[in-house]
Amino acid sequence: METEDFEKYLLKAQSYCSRAEKCESDVRTYLYKQHVASETIEKIVDSLKGDKFVDNERYARAFVSDAFKFNKWGRLKIRQALLAKGISDKIMAEPLSEIDETEYMSLLESLVKSKLKSVRGDDEYKVKASVFRFAYSRGFEPELVEKVWEKI
Repeated sequence: METEDFEKYLLKAQSYCSRAEKCESDVRTYLYKQHVASETIEKIVDSLKGDKFVDNERYARAFVSDAFKFNKWGRLKIRQALLAKGISDKIMAEPLSEIDETEYMSLLESLVKSKLKSVRGDDEYKVKASVFRFAYSRGFEPELVEKVWEKI
């Protein structure tokens, strides 16, 4: 590995990380697409972690917050997305537990009510199935969807 290549790609990676919160897998993917050698990628990632450009815990906290507030995702979908990014259960447990339960249930209720308005049909079973599939696809727990359904 040449020092020039390392420095060049380190600067690129720092710039990439400074635009938005990134996790290790995002940086590895970015550098891989730049055709950087794997040993150089590892050294760059280690350097970025040391300089706090990359922090998986900070990333998980930001991701959970954004996915809940903006994407309106439930815990199950957020968890799956974080697992796909290589974030461990240990790291994501705390940010997921910090989601306010009343906000969570309120969001689920508003999503169910909104979906209920748009579902056409007279068959109650088909309407319920459509609403439940929608809520499940958003990553909400089945028992909570059932609880909200009974409440409405």
